[in-house]
Amino acid sequence: MKILLHICCAPCAVEVVDALRTAGHELTGLWHNPNIHPHAEYIARRTCLETYANGIGLGMTWSGGYDPAAFLGEVWPSSQGDGSRCRGCYGTRMDAAAARAAAGGFDAFATTLCVSPYQNHPLLREAIAAAAERYGVAGIYEDMTPRFRQGRTKAREAGIYMQKYCGCILSEGDRYRTAE
Repeated sequence: MKILLHICCAPCAVEVVDALRTAGHELTGLWHNPNIHPHAEYIARRTCLETYANGIGLGMTWSGGYDPAAFLGEVWPSSQGDGSRCRGCYGTRMDAAAARAAAGGFDAFATTLCVSPYQNHPLLREAIAAAAERYGVAGIYEDMTPRFRQGRTKAREAGIYMQKYCGCILSEGDRYRTAE
C-alpha cells in the first residue's frame, strides 16, 4: 500500500516507519505541524526530521509553515487542558494529510502521533476517520504505543533531537505550570 505518513517529529517516526516498511508499505513522509511553537522549536524539529529522513531514504513532502496565529485560531476556543484543544490540532493536521494523500494518489494516510502514549488516542482516531471520509481516502490508525519506548531508545542512540512537549504553546505552558 502507498501511504502518506504525517510525521510529527523524528523520534516518533523511528518505530512507525520501521513497522510500516516491515509490513511492506511504500511510504512518503509529510511535515505539516503548524502547532509547534516557538519558532526555534519548529526549526529544530523540522531540521532533525530532514536529517533523519535523508538518512533512511524516506521521501518527504513539506507543507505549511510556522503559523502560530492560524493554529491558535483553530484551538483557542477549546484551549482547556482536558484534551479538547487537541481535537482542533489533530483535525488540522489530519485534514492536511488526507487532502495531500487524495491529491497525490496515495492509497491511505497515517500519522506518527499514534506511537505516543501522551496523545489523546480516541480524539486522534476520530480526526483520522473524519478526514478520511471528508477527502475520500483511507485513514489508518493503529495503536503503536507499545513501540514508544523502543523508538525513544533508538532515537537517543542515533543522536536525534528529543523534545519535552507535544509542540504547542499550550502544552509548553502545561509543562511548566505547577499547582497553586
